[in-house]
Amino acid sequence: MSYRIGVDVGGTFTDLMLFDEESGRYWRHKTPSTPHDPSEAVLAGIAAICQQAEIDPSQVAQIMHGTTVATNVILEGKGARVGLVTTEGFKQILHLARSQTPGPLAGWMIMIKPEPPATLADTREVRERMSARGEVVRPLDEEQAEAVIRELVDSGIESLTISLINSYANPDHERRLKAIAQRIAPNLPVTISYDVLPEFREYERTLTATMNAYVKPKVKTYVHNLDQHLRQQGVQAKLNILRSDAGLMTAETTEENPVYTLLSGPSGGVAGALHIAIRAGYPNILTFDMGGTSTDVSLCMGEPNIARETVLGYFPVKVPSVDVRSVGAGGGSIAHVPALTRALRVGPQSAGAVPGPACYGKGGTEPTVTDANLVCGYLPPRILGGAMQLDVAAAKAAIQKIADATGLGLMEAAEGILRIVNENMFGALRLVSVQRGFDPRQFALMAFGGAGPLHGNALAELLGCYPVIVPPAPGLLCALGDLSADYRDEFARTYIRTVDQVEQAEMVEMLRELGAEAQAMLTGEAIPPARQEIRYFVDMRYYRQGYEMPIAISEAEFEQDLIPLLVQRFNELHDRTYGFMLDSNVEIVNLRAVGIGRVTKVELPEAEPGDPDASVAYTGDHQIYRHGEWITAKLYDRGKLRPGMQIKGPAIITEVDSTTVVLPYHTATVDRYFNLLINRS
Repeated sequence: MSYRIGVDVGGTFTDLMLFDEESGRYWRHKTPSTPHDPSEAVLAGIAAICQQAEIDPSQVAQIMHGTTVATNVILEGKGARVGLVTTEGFKQILHLARSQTPGPLAGWMIMIKPEPPATLADTREVRERMSARGEVVRPLDEEQAEAVIRELVDSGIESLTISLINSYANPDHERRLKAIAQRIAPNLPVTISYDVLPEFREYERTLTATMNAYVKPKVKTYVHNLDQHLRQQGVQAKLNILRSDAGLMTAETTEENPVYTLLSGPSGGVAGALHIAIRAGYPNILTFDMGGTSTDVSLCMGEPNIARETVLGYFPVKVPSVDVRSVGAGGGSIAHVPALTRALRVGPQSAGAVPGPACYGKGGTEPTVTDANLVCGYLPPRILGGAMQLDVAAAKAAIQKIADATGLGLMEAAEGILRIVNENMFGALRLVSVQRGFDPRQFALMAFGGAGPLHGNALAELLGCYPVIVPPAPGLLCALGDLSADYRDEFARTYIRTVDQVEQAEMVEMLRELGAEAQAMLTGEAIPPARQEIRYFVDMRYYRQGYEMPIAISEAEFEQDLIPLLVQRFNELHDRTYGFMLDSNVEIVNLRAVGIGRVTKVELPEAEPGDPDASVAYTGDHQIYRHGEWITAKLYDRGKLRPGMQIKGPAIITEVDSTTVVLPYHTATVDRYFNLLINRS
């Protein structure tokens, strides 16, 4: 069996891609999402795409699934009731948090401090203590521990977190407490902090472990039920879930550590975009994934930028994640005029899949970005390859509400909605580029998602970044990313030493041990040695600095004089990132090994560029409203475009899952890989 399926569940649509490793053929499918139970759309989509490819579902060997279940649980506040067991004297650990406040000097005035996932009423202390070196300072009182765990279980908790001080150095007490909890309540989900984040900093470790416990019951139920339903459909495929760092993990690991999937959905888009961009010769890209509910943006320089911490629902969760910024701006984002300010706003509320934009004819009446695009002419009345007729009158009626509330004309209101949503997305793109010291003009813009190609050219004008790359089937790129993702896992150990205290032999031995753990994981996934890669990192900082930076080293460098090499790389990275270096001692904080198992990539079609004349794809003229006037744009069918063809703006290029807008004074060229490259004329 050589068939693999990539599945991405979005807020509006669920996208699938089926790939045959032997022949290189692939099939795509898009189906409406089912927010009440995402697995319904997944199962329906798998059945449909197998029928499309004329294969039996039992022939599928692997399913690679990007999911938003954990994300939605946190954002909607619908997780489990979590009990927390911690060391005596540290009951308030989640409530004290950190002293930093976001934003300017008076940021605390507007700071949103959410209620921790484990309340004080559901927190208990146990008598025990480990030193920072892993030595037992106070033995675990198992009798007292059993009493407090039983008390929590009897109170009705749905999930349990065990996070003890300094357990990163020695997890023995945590493991013994877990055994006690499983003896008392065999079916209770239990999370210990060492298994989730074996690093120092007790607040971050406890919070991350507690968030894992918070989402665990629902994610575990979802993954287990999906696997069972697949079996009932005759699908015996291995189910893998996409991690937040764009790697794959097993279904079993996902059930135990679902916190690693918090940004599973967006990371698939980044992986797919990078796969396309590198092949097209543009390794440095800004990714722009605009769907029906939100927009995700990221900066990549040859590979995804991995952040050590991500903020979700105002919680700083310390798990490796693709560095993605999200903004509540999508095709379904609702435009509204608050009574207090009477200023037009767009999002973050969304019409979603149900009822959807007014023009979908599914009962929606609120004005959305999609309605504005239709009224302004950027979106033709027939989409999805002609399978869906949009209701222009309903869209105008919805936009008229905004016109009446602002005193503008219908067209001015529609164009105003588009300009505001573009500015919102422009701000997110600046956060991942300009704010971090990168010039966006040095990057290409990869526009994808169902709505990304509609707005990509306008965003490029604001940013000055060209070309805009629109891949084939842009609305399904996240599914391609899921299908192209490699196996990945991290293994870390805290190792706090100033560089003058480090014994290189000891440090190298620990790195090799971590590498062996990573290799064992890959071997357990049946990844052949030729497809295995182990990467090593040393987290470093200036002495007593509040943050650290990962410095990459290779195994071949283990035999060199490592310390001066690491210090040099750290100083250079710090200077490049923050613009300065310090004449201060340097400290090592964590050691890390990342195991990567390469999978066979999808090779998309390729052809030599030919005649630039695109008249064979021309289907007619269409009026669009831009800068206060109507202008004529040419319509093209993307399915008839071939490499080398050029299209001058204004133009609208339609395909089954998306629509690309080419603005005046711009030209779109089809490259050898069938991507659209939009540049200034």
